[in-house]
Amino acid sequence: MSSLLIQNGTIIDPSQSLEAKRDLLIRDGKIEAIGEGLNAADAEVFDATNLIVAPGFIDLHVHFREPGFEYKETIESGARAAAAGGFTSVCCMPNTKPINDNSAVTSFIVEKARVANLVNVFPIGAITQGSKGEQLAEIGEMKKAGIVGISDDGKAVCDAGMMRRALEYAKDFALPVIDHCEDCCISPGWAMHEGEYSARLGLKGLSGAAEDLQVSRDIQLAEITGAHIHIAHISTAKSVDFVRQAKKQGLRVTCEITPHHFTLTDAAIYERSYDTNCKMAPPLRSQADLEACLEGLSDGTIDAIATDHAPHHANEKALEFDQSPNGIVGLETAVSLTLDHLVHRKIISLSRMVELLSTNPAHIFNLGRGTLTTGAVADITIFDPNRKVKIAASEFQSKSRNTPYDGWELTGAPSATIVAGRMIWTAKAR
Repeated sequence: MSSLLIQNGTIIDPSQSLEAKRDLLIRDGKIEAIGEGLNAADAEVFDATNLIVAPGFIDLHVHFREPGFEYKETIESGARAAAAGGFTSVCCMPNTKPINDNSAVTSFIVEKARVANLVNVFPIGAITQGSKGEQLAEIGEMKKAGIVGISDDGKAVCDAGMMRRALEYAKDFALPVIDHCEDCCISPGWAMHEGEYSARLGLKGLSGAAEDLQVSRDIQLAEITGAHIHIAHISTAKSVDFVRQAKKQGLRVTCEITPHHFTLTDAAIYERSYDTNCKMAPPLRSQADLEACLEGLSDGTIDAIATDHAPHHANEKALEFDQSPNGIVGLETAVSLTLDHLVHRKIISLSRMVELLSTNPAHIFNLGRGTLTTGAVADITIFDPNRKVKIAASEFQSKSRNTPYDGWELTGAPSATIVAGRMIWTAKAR
């Protein structure tokens, strides 16, 4: 393999408590050295002046739709979107068709990712067969085939006994349980967050209590079992506080937040006249919830930023609001939104950003990534915290365009994506 020398960049690596201007040498797909004034006659040189060099960003929560819904996204197109967004690794949720509830589907995803040969694609297996909440899936066989966690994401496991058994089994296999927290019985058929704006728009709302109740329940189950539970796409003030208290008790509880839950509120649906690109699950919440989430990002309660990248065809999103599917694409906007709305607004530091997008995700799912230590796999994200960008959905690498951020002008963007020492994407203009 060729060598690559990244010069003049500021390296930020929380795993080493490192934040300094250094050069970085990659050889044979691994980190060979970090230092000042490095030289290598045989190496290709990348000038990272005014750029940040970080361990590769990891998205713990994406939907790549293959097998079954390739018209929305394939593993290859999703991987290209990830690379263009600055992500070197992604973790794919199991709600494909067929659902990833057995080793055959897991192996299919692993092979498709190998052939695409772009970013690392780590499958997540279903908790229950068909994600129906009735019988546990083949957790052990899927672990052998390559899953890094289990989840029925998109559907909550409403039976507490089933969730307890899932936690017990997952603990035996050293897997986290990724928890879509939504009490199934509170408001079936909801379309948005329950509050002032749902009343104004005449849409059925989902109370934040639907999330809070399940987060509270499953934290208690984590306490009983000693297993690791990871709260997906956290969105309410009470849920953030439940996680904060669980951490104080030393429980194995982690959580993630999406960019849309720290940049938008339910007011956007009203202001944009039923724009279905603002429809997702969990729904956009209130301003008070958003502010509580920002506090959780600032004080360390929230462990990771994940996109919940959910591609849908334009015809599906063109349906009436209550009939349109939930979800937006997020891989190609997340880094810019994080820099613009969190770093530049002094909610978090650059080091904390890298922790949320790389160091912590790698640790949470035991991925063996998230560090630039000597000998580590050379997965690297290079980004420019000050480059001005305008989001253009028409230029996305994803097959889908369902984003509420089209046309937004933001400060900060990815510059290059390196996987195992191989430059797989660079920005058009740096």
